[in-house]
Amino acid sequence: MSWEPPSPRVRELIRAGAEIALHPRPEWLAEIDAATLAGEARRPIAGDPVLAAATRRTNRSNLLFWAAANVRAPGQPVPANDEAAPLSIARDLVRRGLDESALDAYRVGEAVAARLWTQIACTLTDDTAELRELLDVSLRSIAAFVDATVTAISLRMRAERAALTQGSHAERRETVMLLLDGVPITGADNKLGYALDRTHTAAVVWTDDPDADLRQLDRAADALAGPARPLIVLASAATRWVWVHGAADPARLDRLPPAVRVALGAPAPGVDGFRRSHLDALTTQRLLARLGAAHRVAAFADVEVVALLTQDPEGADRFVTRTLGGLESAPAEIRAAVRAYIAEQCNASRAAARLFTHRNTLLRRLARADALLPRSLAGRAVEVGAALEILHWRG
Repeated sequence: MSWEPPSPRVRELIRAGAEIALHPRPEWLAEIDAATLAGEARRPIAGDPVLAAATRRTNRSNLLFWAAANVRAPGQPVPANDEAAPLSIARDLVRRGLDESALDAYRVGEAVAARLWTQIACTLTDDTAELRELLDVSLRSIAAFVDATVTAISLRMRAERAALTQGSHAERRETVMLLLDGVPITGADNKLGYALDRTHTAAVVWTDDPDADLRQLDRAADALAGPARPLIVLASAATRWVWVHGAADPARLDRLPPAVRVALGAPAPGVDGFRRSHLDALTTQRLLARLGAAHRVAAFADVEVVALLTQDPEGADRFVTRTLGGLESAPAEIRAAVRAYIAEQCNASRAAARLFTHRNTLLRRLARADALLPRSLAGRAVEVGAALEILHWRG
């Protein structure tokens, strides 16, 4: 797309606005991110920590790419963003089984960005004619830039889809996807090099750090299995789906690299267990994403109740505030005392031992917590315990 170049005065105005956009306010970025990840159609992206993080990186990359181009050559057409962020997301979208309809998120982001740009433009001049020319040129430029970038991502997705249908990795991934869909497959063990008639623990190993060494994901997957051979499927560039026989030992992950995160499913037998444990691991991973939790290792057994309670995040927040009152914002050691006391079936001695503290210290903390609660802990251990679990896992 091309248009008449703007007047020298409007070029300077566009450059001034682009310099502002090069240093976006946090609330602008938050609004664009929220829009691109909102809605039922974008739920598969928003619920996946890796895809959600990649979308946020792409939003920033696109904004800064367009702004920098307009600082250099204000009002001129901006080519497609060919930096790593927007093109790398193509691979991850394809490996999650998503098609080009997922790119509608960038159209939504375009609408928000155009509105924010209009707000910037209105601060640059009081002259109606200048503002009209500025908006005419720059809004065309934004639309053309997003079109070109979406087209580039779409082309990369086609190339990734073609590559994914070739080679042994593609065959292994296809076999796993069929098993997860409940399709019976003769000789699946031989195709995967992994016995399916045993007890399985599935894991999702991933990173949302764009600068992480992705080889660390494979090392973490191997560590989960110990001396046994795991089944590892490349779900995306920054995600591994892993299965190990028996129960995975989280202690093996104590020395995980800082950027690597692991969500563990519950052990379960047979092909059905292979599938069910994987779904548990995905539920755990999505819970961490939904709550913004910073935990690097989480097991389904630890978060199952929280996952059920937080399906409605706003309702869960209201439940926590209503149940805990002042305890919600109390010092961490006060909340930890109540959590341990409830976990030990309201036995103060065992709770003190669990926390490696003196029983009298624990009792003082419990008394302080009781004063902060809207209603006494006595008889309400279940509700208070559930609220504290949500708070523990929430970022």
